[in-house]
Amino acid sequence: MDNMAVYKKTIGFSLRRLVWDLLAMVVLAGCGVAGFMIADKSTNKGLIGLLVGALVAIVIIVVMMRWVSYKYKAGQIAMMTRGVTEGTLPDDVIGEGKKVVKERFMTVAAFFAVTGVIKGIFNEIGRAITRLGESIGGDTGNAVGSAISTVINTIVSYLCDCCLGWVFYRKDVKSTKATCEGAVLFFKHGKTFAKNMARVFAFAIVSLLLIGGIFFGIAFLIFRQFPDLFNNLAAEIAEAATRNSSKIPDFLKDPNTLIIAAAVLVGVIMWSIIHSVFIRPYVLIGVLRNYIASGIKDIPSEESFAALDAKSKKFKKLHSELA
Repeated sequence: MDNMAVYKKTIGFSLRRLVWDLLAMVVLAGCGVAGFMIADKSTNKGLIGLLVGALVAIVIIVVMMRWVSYKYKAGQIAMMTRGVTEGTLPDDVIGEGKKVVKERFMTVAAFFAVTGVIKGIFNEIGRAITRLGESIGGDTGNAVGSAISTVINTIVSYLCDCCLGWVFYRKDVKSTKATCEGAVLFFKHGKTFAKNMARVFAFAIVSLLLIGGIFFGIAFLIFRQFPDLFNNLAAEIAEAATRNSSKIPDFLKDPNTLIIAAAVLVGVIMWSIIHSVFIRPYVLIGVLRNYIASGIKDIPSEESFAALDAKSKKFKKLHSELA
């Protein structure tokens, strides 16, 4: 199966995740607006109500999305892995994906224990690389460090998914050992993975400009129909800044620029959802194919684990559990 064939067969997972992502946005917007209106009418402190409502929504979303990630994201990666390694996928891809995830990780807790370790290892090494950029010193060093951090975070997200794919591929090996192998793979075959990064960032930038731009325009036109809401919110922000001597940017205190800022936020959020649901999976399949192909040719050995022990305390701890 080529990348497009795998993508078409596994797009059902993306569509289901999109429904949940949109539901999460409705929950966030609904709780935020409700909190603002209730607090504004009862105590004339709508901003506090907005923040409380948003926090309540975030808690609900985090709990909800953990289950979605376990069921659909993991299932999609499992089926992508099968597609690129076996060249075939069953008719009921969704059902098979959920079955494979449950066989590998009996509970949501077990799944997040493994993915948490994977993210921890790559983030730990990523922070070390970022500090090298910051060591230049001054504003230049901070700018270099921030740029490196952005790139590293993007790479880490793909590495985590690829490593999870490797865990599914190595189904006859304990997940702990497979996780160690997956982490080592990047450092043994870094050049192979790096070749994919130009395509990763190119897709991201183009989709941000197109998707983000479209939803920014839609949101801006809608928000302009509610001037009173943004006048009140801007006044609340200005009052909070004065009362607490906070360094809140001036553009948030002006209702006109606040509308633009809110529209930009909507554009970025919608881009993030649509990109992650529809575009990123296609890019991931190509990266995953190269990642696993490199691993199959040279499966990491116990000796190669030792080389990564010095780079990551989390990896060293995980490695020690194999003994």
